[in-house]
Amino acid sequence: MRALRILLVVVVILGGLFVIADRLAVNFAEDETAEKLKANEGLATTPDVSIKGFPFLTQVAGGELDDVEVGIKEYEATAGTGGEKIRIQDLQANMKGVAFSSDFSSATAADATGSASISYAELLKAAKSEPNRVGPGVTAQVVGLSDGGNGKIKVTVEASVLGTKLPQPLTVLSSVAVEGDTVRVHADTLPSFGGVRAAENEVRSITDFQQKIDDLPGGIKLDKVEAAADGVEISVKGSNVRLAG
Repeated sequence: MRALRILLVVVVILGGLFVIADRLAVNFAEDETAEKLKANEGLATTPDVSIKGFPFLTQVAGGELDDVEVGIKEYEATAGTGGEKIRIQDLQANMKGVAFSSDFSSATAADATGSASISYAELLKAAKSEPNRVGPGVTAQVVGLSDGGNGKIKVTVEASVLGTKLPQPLTVLSSVAVEGDTVRVHADTLPSFGGVRAAENEVRSITDFQQKIDDLPGGIKLDKVEAAADGVEISVKGSNVRLAG
């Protein structure tokens, strides 16, 4: 009986040491991965990396991690061919089946899903321009975006008729959708400019706009978009997503 008790104590101690070693190893791996991701993507701050699953060391021995979560507070994505940038906030990505090289210099996830947000102020850059002619003697310009409720974006337009600005801005409820690597905003109905009804194509050249977003971290892509209180919430997904290397 005494020998059995001693054996149980040894097992408990060894088990505790294994857990400690496992947690130390996973913390080191998280820090190293975060630094590599920061360098690879040119991030201003170090991202949060969390490696899920236990034990970590047996996953390492198998050459693949089950589940890795990455959080990036701010990321500047390419927004077109002219080198423009758009700021994406709170990018969260959940990566499954992360295989890594024997020297840990590279890691690739079989699948990834996630979410992020783009503020209305940031998205407004895609719509804002000098006032454009939308009809005989009528000019207009988008000056604001906000939550329109029920998944719509409220687009605020200032207009002038024969050189006189209308006393109240016009508002349009618009739908938002993802097409490929582009977020598109499309007016559900068109406004009337002080009783002057302009041609639809000219009006939509103001109210409708798009924002291309590519070069997301690791090669993830836009999936869905939805209007929210402070901006648009986007979903992302990808396969063979590069985490490091």
